[in-house]
Amino acid sequence: MSDPISTEEQLIAKRREKLEALRESLGSNPYRNGFKRDSLAENLQSEYSDTTSEQLVTLKQKVSIAGRLMTQRIMGKASFAHIRDMTGDIQIYVKRDSLPEGVYQDFKKWDLGDIVFARGEMFRTQKGELSVLVDEISLVTKSLRPLPEKWHGLSDLESRYRQRYLDLIMSDSSRDMFRKRTHVINFVRQFLTKRDFLEVETPVLQPIYGGANARPFTTHHNALDQKLYLRIADELYLKRLIIGGFDRVYEIAKDFRNEGMDKNHNPEFTMLEFYWAYADYEDNMNLVEKMLRSVADSIGKTKINWGEMTIDLSKPFKKRPILELLNEATGEDLADFSEEKLREVCKSNNVDIESNYNYGQMLDALMSELVEPKLIQPTFVIDYPKAISPLAKKHRNGNQNLVERFELFIGGSELANSFTELNDPIDQRDRFESQVRLAEGGDDEAHPIDENFLEAIECGMPPTAGVGIGIDRLVMLLTENVTIKEVILFPSMRSEE
Repeated sequence: MSDPISTEEQLIAKRREKLEALRESLGSNPYRNGFKRDSLAENLQSEYSDTTSEQLVTLKQKVSIAGRLMTQRIMGKASFAHIRDMTGDIQIYVKRDSLPEGVYQDFKKWDLGDIVFARGEMFRTQKGELSVLVDEISLVTKSLRPLPEKWHGLSDLESRYRQRYLDLIMSDSSRDMFRKRTHVINFVRQFLTKRDFLEVETPVLQPIYGGANARPFTTHHNALDQKLYLRIADELYLKRLIIGGFDRVYEIAKDFRNEGMDKNHNPEFTMLEFYWAYADYEDNMNLVEKMLRSVADSIGKTKINWGEMTIDLSKPFKKRPILELLNEATGEDLADFSEEKLREVCKSNNVDIESNYNYGQMLDALMSELVEPKLIQPTFVIDYPKAISPLAKKHRNGNQNLVERFELFIGGSELANSFTELNDPIDQRDRFESQVRLAEGGDDEAHPIDENFLEAIECGMPPTAGVGIGIDRLVMLLTENVTIKEVILFPSMRSEE
């Protein structure tokens, strides 16, 4: 069996020879500009889908197209080929006698993957395929590397992620998936804008990270001679805008967390956060449910295949208190458990925890292991303990140990996180200080104190509700992908040796 690497090198060498021959040919440039297409494949397929062969003959519609040469069926005096642009494929019919002398012979030497420009008249073949009868064709860009083998494409997942450009060239489903991602983001943006939310931009480089419990990436600003952090969340800056008088704000932004990688986590990810004054977490539940159902409906995907189950976004979302779910899972009433007793519960349920885990971290571990994988249908998990929600407001029911917070779980994964935001500056300082004590105890994801934010909130922040939604996970759900790398164009990868 031949060595595939050696074979590829031979093919590249042959293409380089063709390139040099083209460069030496009088007036031939394999990397030319100045070609203007007026049509895309998808638009042509749509516009002329019902046009008969006879009607096309009468119309004599001329079009200009450009794209990558994906197939060639070379015959003596005429050939068929397919050109692929950003929208899809269109067939071309190339006849020797319809082209200037020598052009057809040149065309037969071009390779799959070359980028070409063609102009001609629309027609249908005897088999009924919409095509372009070419009267002008040019090589625009010479491709030096062969495309993946036609029938198998990029079968290796790592290759697909590292060489996303090849994945997009070869895979209709990948191109369609990323178009849907763009649609989802645009829909969300329009949904919020129609409800008077103002889109804003906040700093990516921050002197103090905050807004979530996560480990940050650090960097150094040379001119300031100062350590900076890539943001882990947008929350504290968006709240500053609420304080400043922008009552409804949102941001679709890149956030960064220096944490592990798995099917649901990538260190660089896209987050939607929105905040609105004079609202609470109940309002957020209503708005989030409406938003998700609307965006799913916009792509015809309110019922989602998830393994052997069907997730139904058209039905009302469930609401379950977190302690109620944990009590059911453990058979214990955890409301008043000490850290020592909670540690015993983790051990008896075979939930692995570190020796320095605090109360909140143990609750998270129990949720992750015993509850979250079973939350397949949309479920708002509500009313979290204050110990694991340093930025949320105390519950209005009077329970001083609970806050008004929800996390939305669908398909066994967290999709959204929301608070009725804490706006008491004294309480906020106390909670920041408790986070510092956690950090001193070994919690490397605890909040630092942000004095500038405390000064801002001391100016007065109106009652406010906020939501964070993972865009990548939302796209995973709506495209029925179980791995986050499938929905990120260029996911984080370990450097190749």
